Amino acid sequence: MTDAVLARVYHQSDLELLAKEASIPIVNGLSDDYHPVQILADYLTIQEHYGHLKGLTISWIGDGNNVLHSIMLSAAKFGMNVHIATPKGYEPNSTVTAAAKQFSKESGTKLLMTNDPLEAARGANVLVTDTWVSMGQEEEKKKRLQDFKGYQITMQTAKLAAPNWTFLHCLPRKPEEVDDEVFYSPKSLVFQEAENRKWTIMGVMVSLLTDYSPQMPRPTF
Repeated sequence: MTDAVLARVYHQSDLELLAKEASIPIVNGLSDDYHPVQILADYLTIQEHYGHLKGLTISWIGDGNNVLHSIMLSAAKFGMNVHIATPKGYEPNSTVTAAAKQFSKESGTKLLMTNDPLEAARGANVLVTDTWVSMGQEEEKKKRLQDFKGYQITMQTAKLAAPNWTFLHCLPRKPEEVDDEVFYSPKSLVFQEAENRKWTIMGVMVSLLTDYSPQMPRPTF
């Protein structure tokens, strides 16, 4: 009854079962493991701002979650370096980490993993974070807020970043993750990023359902 489905699920296995049994394209709108459409929107936003992706450094400061997993599995393929800071015990999935290390090696890019937010921010072009308490983790909120102390992105964090730094967050944002000074600053691209999700999803649907070919020159990654 439909031509395609964009599914937001908890378990990645549910999405994979849906894709296996369906006769139409199934798009991952979000799962516990990955959030690929969000990352495509992020890359579109970065491309629009800097004019390229290759050579940039993305700094992730926060939880080792689904958004980070999608960054780790894609950034090196576009020639981007990735710095990751997570509290101990909140590191990204080990399988994803192993794959990211291999992609980084093949692409000649840098993958830095640390528990120090300031180390991860050093020299970064794009500072990124996300919620510390994802859907289904509400009962862990008190402990998580304690464990993530010191991980809030502030102008002090940004002082270590590259002079042309920008900030991304897939929203909704909470003040403990990033303070108002950064979130509402001219360096913040969060509202362009949010709009670009719409265009990204439309682009994914068009590419899946038609023989679409770009009408403009392909961007420089």
